[in-house]
Amino acid sequence: MTFPEMRREYRHDALEIGDTVADPLQQFRGWFDEARTAGIIDANAMTLATADAQGRPSARIVLLKDVDAAGFVFYTDYRSRKGRELDANPRAALVVYWSGFERQVRVTGAVERVDAATSLAYFRTRPAESRLGAWASHQSAVIADRAALEREVARVTEEFAGREIPLPLHWGGFRVVPDTVEFWQGRAGRLHDRIEYRRHGNDWERVRLSP
Repeated sequence: MTFPEMRREYRHDALEIGDTVADPLQQFRGWFDEARTAGIIDANAMTLATADAQGRPSARIVLLKDVDAAGFVFYTDYRSRKGRELDANPRAALVVYWSGFERQVRVTGAVERVDAATSLAYFRTRPAESRLGAWASHQSAVIADRAALEREVARVTEEFAGREIPLPLHWGGFRVVPDTVEFWQGRAGRLHDRIEYRRHGNDWERVRLSP
């Protein structure tokens, strides 16, 4: 199957190096706030790409939960495929795309686990059903059927009835510590604006990339 060229032009905005700030995390927060204020659904959805110890890649959509001074944070079951891959090969790439703004942000960097206190603080903000699900589901593991999962949910619901649902040892956050962050703004004629931040120690260099 082939797909014809889509007759679409990107005309929402332009991006110059002079339009950006020195810190890419601050620049990201600015773009994210615009997307969230505009009501874009799942504005914090992002593609997370990982690779196993042999370099075989995989990708999936996850939700960005924090952008702190060090990087981009998401949460998962550490036993999942992405968790195992990140433990074996602690580097990742992220892509956030906001179609309504004709913008994407690409991130590459090393990955580290967030500390248990941070994971616990976030875990406590999740609905009870999600906290129970973290106990009931061994993410990415093969299961017999949906009924098996529902039985496990019922079991842990009974186990933790009437008390605080604790943070599982197998569940928590990862932080992608960026070494590159690229801001892409769609432009007419596919002559897109691409501004990339490159880390040099504690400093960042900004360069323009050809579209």
